[in-house]
Amino acid sequence: MNPTNQFSDLLALMARLRTDCPWDKKQTNDSLQKYAIEEVFELIEAISNDDKSPLATNDIKGELGDVLLQIVFHAHLYAEQGRFDMADVIYALQEKLIRRHPHVFDKENLKTDEDVKRRWDEIKQIENQDRPKRLLSDVKAGTALMTAQNLQKQAGKVGFDWQDLSGVLGKLQEELGELKAELPTPEFKYKTDKLDEAQKDKIAGELGDVLFVLTNLARHLDIDAEMALQNTNAKFKRRFAFVEQSLMEQGKTFEQSDLAEMDKYWDMAKDAENK
Repeated sequence: MNPTNQFSDLLALMARLRTDCPWDKKQTNDSLQKYAIEEVFELIEAISNDDKSPLATNDIKGELGDVLLQIVFHAHLYAEQGRFDMADVIYALQEKLIRRHPHVFDKENLKTDEDVKRRWDEIKQIENQDRPKRLLSDVKAGTALMTAQNLQKQAGKVGFDWQDLSGVLGKLQEELGELKAELPTPEFKYKTDKLDEAQKDKIAGELGDVLFVLTNLARHLDIDAEMALQNTNAKFKRRFAFVEQSLMEQGKTFEQSDLAEMDKYWDMAKDAENK
C-alpha cells in the first residue's frame, strides 16, 4: 500500500490498521484520549518553534497529520459501534461553521472581529439552550491543571471554598494520608515490581485527589498551577541538560555513570541557577 493525498485512502488505511495491527486492534476511545492530548501539545510546540526552515515545515506537517490521525481513529471506532462515521463528523462540522457565520452565508452585517465573536457566542448559547445548565457547565476544557483550577474558582464563587490556607493544608494532609495508605511498600521497584490493575486504579484516584488539592493551594496563593509546573518542567530540562553535558565533558555516557555522580552535577546546576 502506497501513500497518497486522498482522504478516502487515509480512511482505508485506518481500516487496514484496525484489522491487521495488534496495537491498533486493542485501542478504544478511552485508551486513545492521552494520545490525542499529547499530539495537540506536540503540534503547538512545532508551531511555536517554527523558524520557516524545511525541517520546521516537515515537523508541522507531521504533527498536523498526527492530530488528524486521532480524529480519524476515533471516528473509525465510533463507526464500528454503529454510532456515526467520518462523513457524519465532516457534515456536522460544516453545518456548525455555516450556522455560526451568518455574516458570511446569510445577510447579517458584522463589521469587526469583536462583532463576529459576540454573535458566535450568542449562537452557541442558542444551540445549548436545551442542555441542562449547571454552574460548572461553562468551564472550558484544558489541561488537567488548568481545568482543576478553573473548576475550583467557579465553585468558590458560590462559597464552596475554604476561607484560609489552614483548610487547604488540612485537606492536603488528609489526601496525602489516603494516598500513602494505598502505596506499596518502600522497597517497591517500579522497573521490576508490578501493581495489578485494581491497585493502580486506587492509587491513581488518590494521586488525583492530591494533585487537585495542590492545585487548590496554588489558587489560594494566586499562583497559576499550570505555569508553575511548566516552569518546573523547563527547569528540569535545563538542569538535566547540564548533567548530560558534564558527563560528555568527562567522556562518559549515562550508562557509564551512577546516580551519585549525576546528583553531583545536578546540584552544581542548581547552585549555578541560585547564584
